Amino acid sequence: MSDFLTQLITIIEDRKRHPQPGSYTNQLLSDPVQAARKVGEEATEVVVAALAQTDKRLVEEMADLIYHSLVLLSAHELSWSAVLSELQQRHARRMGETQETDPQ
Repeated sequence: MSDFLTQLITIIEDRKRHPQPGSYTNQLLSDPVQAARKVGEEATEVVVAALAQTDKRLVEEMADLIYHSLVLLSAHELSWSAVLSELQQRHARRMGETQETDPQ
């Protein structure tokens, strides 16, 4: 995991433990429905950027999607490491399926 991603997760968790007045992150953490809507909005913007905008815009929208996704996970008491664990498990299952069907 990149150092900044770890730092961003730490900032989000710190906001959760020590709310700050006017913090956008705190607004989202206190309203998981709003956080979920923002993830949906950002996901749509990623698709639009990928299909009809510049690579720079795609990166910007992907950054927004990742930030909002991290906040949504935190609002649900979940972590990025849980997502990574799920990806690893899926990969391991897929590799197991490939090995079972690949006679070497």
